[in-house]
Amino acid sequence: MPPSLIVDPASLDLARVEFDLAAVQERIPQRFEMAFLDRVHWLDRESGIAVGSKDFGQEEFWVRGHIPGRPILPGVLSVECLAQLCTFYYKTVYPEDRRFFGFGGVDGVKFRGTVHPGDRLVLAVKATDVRPRRAIFDAQGYVDGKLVVEAVVTGMPV
Repeated sequence: MPPSLIVDPASLDLARVEFDLAAVQERIPQRFEMAFLDRVHWLDRESGIAVGSKDFGQEEFWVRGHIPGRPILPGVLSVECLAQLCTFYYKTVYPEDRRFFGFGGVDGVKFRGTVHPGDRLVLAVKATDVRPRRAIFDAQGYVDGKLVVEAVVTGMPV
């Protein structure tokens, strides 16, 4: 049975950017090769949903070695992309919390497709339980409108 989508990828206006890279960097600390969120297109606290994206180019550190001749984004990095959008959401709800918001757990991860250099990975998260000490999100990633990764991400300030 196919999973329920957090958002309909076909309905997204990816030209709309609610939070640019500078705003992302105000909320999450990852930099350089570990920065996996370029922008947030939409964030709605009432519904608990955020949509962001990451563009992958030929210069990514993993391209040369993760399947030479057929580079694909390592699955663990696609989960990291989802987690960074979860962190962005948490830091929007609790902007005064200066602690690092890190992984508390990842459950139900499924990889349903691949991400290649040149792809835009569109990320969608839905907060299911957000508290100061822990937050849980349903999370999905899409390429060209197709679901490629899904997980339940638990984060906690450390």
